[in-house]
Amino acid sequence: MELNGRPVSTGELAGLALYGYGHFTTMLVTDLRVRGLDLHVERLSRDCATLFGTELDIVRVRELARRSARAHPSPSVVRVTVYDPALDLGRPSSRPLPQILVSTRAAPGSAPPPVHLGTRLFHRDTPTVKGTGLFGVIRQRRAAQLDGFDDALFTGVDGRVSEGPTWNIGFLEGSGLVWPQAPCLPGVTMRLVSQVAERLGVPVSTRPLAAVAATRMAGAFVTNATTGVRPVASVDGVHLPRPELLDELSRAYRELPGELL
Repeated sequence: MELNGRPVSTGELAGLALYGYGHFTTMLVTDLRVRGLDLHVERLSRDCATLFGTELDIVRVRELARRSARAHPSPSVVRVTVYDPALDLGRPSSRPLPQILVSTRAAPGSAPPPVHLGTRLFHRDTPTVKGTGLFGVIRQRRAAQLDGFDDALFTGVDGRVSEGPTWNIGFLEGSGLVWPQAPCLPGVTMRLVSQVAERLGVPVSTRPLAAVAATRMAGAFVTNATTGVRPVASVDGVHLPRPELLDELSRAYRELPGELL
C-alpha cells in the first residue's frame, strides 16, 4: 500500500479509517491491461470533483497504479483511493488536498459459484459516488448472511430493486437484458456488459423492477470488476434459471481486450 508512490504511514491512514471520507475504484489488472480503463478514470475524475471540488491528476494516478501492478504477480486487483489525510473533521471544506492511495491484492484464482441473494431495505448515501464509507453496505451484507444468504440485494421503500453492496445486478428476459431503474452506482462492468450485449444484438433496457417481479425473470447476474459476470442462483429463496444468454454475455465480457494501464 502506497500513498503518492511511497509507503503510507499509520498516521496518514487515520483520517480515512476514522472518517471514511473519500472515493475509490477497483481494477482487475492483467499484464498491465484493464478492461474499461477509460471508465475507471472517468469515475475517479467525476467523484473527485464531487467530493473535493478539485481536478484529479489522472496521469499521476495511472503512473502510480501501473507502478503497483508491476510490483505484484499478474493478474492483480489494484484499488485507487482518493482522500485527504489531513482532513479537518470540523471544517472539511477548509483544504481540499486529496491524495492518491494505491493498494494491491492477488486476483481471485477461480470464478465464484452462483450467488444466493436476500433482499434488504437499504439506500446508500450518494449512490452515484463510489465512496469509501462502507459501514452501511457491510452491515446489510452481514445481516443477509446471518439470514442464510450469500449477499444482500437492496430495495427501496418503493419496493424497487437497485443494486448490491459491491455490485450491480442485471436480469434476463426473453432475448433481452434489463437493468433495474433505481438509484445506484453505474458500475464499470455493468457498462461494459451493456456494450458487449449490444454487439451481440441483445436488446438492453432499464425499467423499475419490484423484488417479486425480479424472481420471475429468466435469469440474473451480478457484475463487478473483480469477478466479472456472476450468475444469481436465487433471490429470497426463489430459484432463478441460468439461460445460455447469460454464459454468452459472460464469455463476451471476458474476451474484451484491456487497455494499457
